[in-house]
Amino acid sequence: MGGYSWGSAFDSKSGQMIMVALLLMVGSFYTGTLFGNNNASIYVSQLSSSSNSSSSHGIYTFTNKVALAYRQTPILIPESGMNVCPLKFNEYIPCHDVAYVKTLYPSLDLSRREELERHCPPLEKRLFCLVPPPEDYKLPIKWPTSRDYVWRSNVNHTRLAEVKGGQNWVHEKDKLWWFPGGGTHFKHGAADYIERLGNMITDDTGDLRSAGVVQVLDVGCGVASFSAYLLPLDIQTMSFAPKDGHENQIQFALERGIGAMTAAIATKQLPYPSSSFEMVHCSRCRVDWHENGGILIKEVNRLLRDNGYFVYSAPPAYRKDKDYPLIWDKLVNLTSAMCWKLIAQKVQTAIWVKQENEACLLHNAEMKQINICDTVDDMKPSWKTPLRDCIPRRSAHTNPQKLPPRPERLSAYSKSLSKIGITEEEFSSDAIFWQNQAGHYWKMMNISDTDIRNVMDMNAFIGGFAVALNSLPVWVMNIVPMSMKNSLSAIYDRGLIGAFHDWCEPFSTYPRTYDLLHANHLFTHYKDHGEGCLLEDIMLEMDRIIRPQGFIIIRDEESITSRVQHLAPKFLWEVESHVLENKEKKTETVLICRKKFWALQCCHGKHLGEVQTFKLISEHGWALSRPSLAIYTSECNL
Repeated sequence: MGGYSWGSAFDSKSGQMIMVALLLMVGSFYTGTLFGNNNASIYVSQLSSSSNSSSSHGIYTFTNKVALAYRQTPILIPESGMNVCPLKFNEYIPCHDVAYVKTLYPSLDLSRREELERHCPPLEKRLFCLVPPPEDYKLPIKWPTSRDYVWRSNVNHTRLAEVKGGQNWVHEKDKLWWFPGGGTHFKHGAADYIERLGNMITDDTGDLRSAGVVQVLDVGCGVASFSAYLLPLDIQTMSFAPKDGHENQIQFALERGIGAMTAAIATKQLPYPSSSFEMVHCSRCRVDWHENGGILIKEVNRLLRDNGYFVYSAPPAYRKDKDYPLIWDKLVNLTSAMCWKLIAQKVQTAIWVKQENEACLLHNAEMKQINICDTVDDMKPSWKTPLRDCIPRRSAHTNPQKLPPRPERLSAYSKSLSKIGITEEEFSSDAIFWQNQAGHYWKMMNISDTDIRNVMDMNAFIGGFAVALNSLPVWVMNIVPMSMKNSLSAIYDRGLIGAFHDWCEPFSTYPRTYDLLHANHLFTHYKDHGEGCLLEDIMLEMDRIIRPQGFIIIRDEESITSRVQHLAPKFLWEVESHVLENKEKKTETVLICRKKFWALQCCHGKHLGEVQTFKLISEHGWALSRPSLAIYTSECNL
């Protein structure tokens, strides 16, 4: 069996040679159905599993080296291909890197937990290498089974199971993590808790959907079981939590196939538009809403739609010991000053409604109980914007639009679009265009409807692509670049979820969290934005967040797609070029890229330059990878 021997791969800091084998995994396996009770097994079948010969599976050689590399200016990609980061960086989140953030502590307001927010290192301190999967990584279990079970080795951390197992967040079950659907305040299950919230709001006459809840913001979401059990009501949830003592909670959520991102509410506005949610939920979310003059709960007020609900399940709502009564009194005073109304309080939960009461706000401002915000442009993206210690007047908004429920809301033309020059005709034609394109994409990818769960539209415009996928078992994170006009408000008005972001910086998510990335003219938008925003930077971030065997769809100018095609092999991507019509009925290149399934394998006792092929077989007998090339350096120290 042929192959190439690497020379020594050095850690740029220690200078020590790293012994590794880079295994290119090109096999795939398909998750079956979970039957019976919670003790049932997950059955997995594999295509072409009868043949174990290397000739049938193929031997793949490649020259990428394992080396710790940092971003250089000008940018440099080795002829051998992108370097591969050492294994210890398999969970690298550049803008939430604890080691880097600790160096910033003297300049941060730790009393307000500023350290939990995004802090991106300068270019020269950003890794510029492909992030490897962890040892024994497996292709994720498919939805809907993944709601309840994920591979243990894919998120190999036991702290949450140890600390929160009694609250039924997550339990270890053989080679799997099992999610019973519990939470700190709903350890007997999110479904019962959600039903109780609906009863509290409607006086036992309905559920959350009948109460008008379409979109929810879940603060400090844990493993996102609350969001998972809202899906049967067709309620879309943006779940977020910081990378703190429960640092892998968002990783668990995304591995399950539930929409979530790493974020914290501390000193800056969250990256979501004003008036976007019918409910903000806090169940033991570890946020001190009563501190600093209530500036954090004023951010909740910004995000809630009129007549939206704030659900608070935490000790101050029911306990009478320690400082809880004092905290509760502060909360009551703050919410009253904002003219919220406490509509229910029982079973350890309190629920307020944000009332439409302009006279009340003006009165409380005159009484110095609240500050009224100066007029601001609501259409300005909420990106790195400091929190505002004030409440906007309702009259600053022109008659809030009455939105229908889902699924009718998906086709609703938002009044906010007229503010950025998008007509109803353009809105309708965009929907038709993406409905057609989605069909073409699935044929090009040659996959079934269940092969994709987590989708990100990296330049979502008005959400047409996400709407086109509504009938599929997927969820879509719609990203609107902060340097573009604010169309994210309209995306939320369509009953979808998303966030503002700047692709000159890495996104706030763990590696390997999306099955499909869609980039429609994203590179064109950033081509003149300078260092940190180059095509290679964005491709590296795409590679970090896409799962092995995940798809990246790129449509852009010919000069850009040609460059991507040239670079793709260096990133260990496969790429196919197709041609489709764009909105102007002109032909346009569409690239279907696919990230190869590769991993680092630590191989003891081998000599430098020795070459051997491997096949990894699970304990249950199905192949997780095909024979691949293993290349050794000098010692196994990843």
